[in-house]
Amino acid sequence: MNYFVIADPDKCIGCRTCTVACVVAHSEENIFYQNPEDINFNPKLEVIKTNKVSAPIQCRHCEDAPCLNVCPNNAISKLNNVIKIEEDKCVGCKTCMLACPIGAIDFAVIDSFNKDKLYCVEKMVANKCDLCISSPDGPACQRVCPTQAFKIVENLEENIKNKRKASITNLSNL
Repeated sequence: MNYFVIADPDKCIGCRTCTVACVVAHSEENIFYQNPEDINFNPKLEVIKTNKVSAPIQCRHCEDAPCLNVCPNNAISKLNNVIKIEEDKCVGCKTCMLACPIGAIDFAVIDSFNKDKLYCVEKMVANKCDLCISSPDGPACQRVCPTQAFKIVENLEENIKNKRKASITNLSNL
């Protein structure tokens, strides 16, 4: 079963509350008590804004995920129908970004600790929505959106059947 979050662009106001919630959900420390210079602000979704519409772009956790299939280091895995990036395995080759059909993967700079040589280095790693898999409350973006623009799609086949039934009903009423 495919499981993902989608946002209704008609409801999205481009406030980017979802991006802040994403960063907070994936931070080890409370970012509101950190020195602003120490905050690693890497949301796992991006809000695209134009003159007429705004909407978040985030991973659809594809059934046959192109990003997972092309990763040369096996840094992308599927866990409980969630396509997840293992940052410690990612080498930053950007192959997954090129393979993603909706442009949901970007890259973030993280601090990586080299255990053998005992020092920290910055490295670029793939960054994308993981449905807040470690949170029992589910995706933070959906919980905080002031316009309830986000919707969890759990059973895509059922949604498609219902949409088709509604379309047929609407056509027969004409």
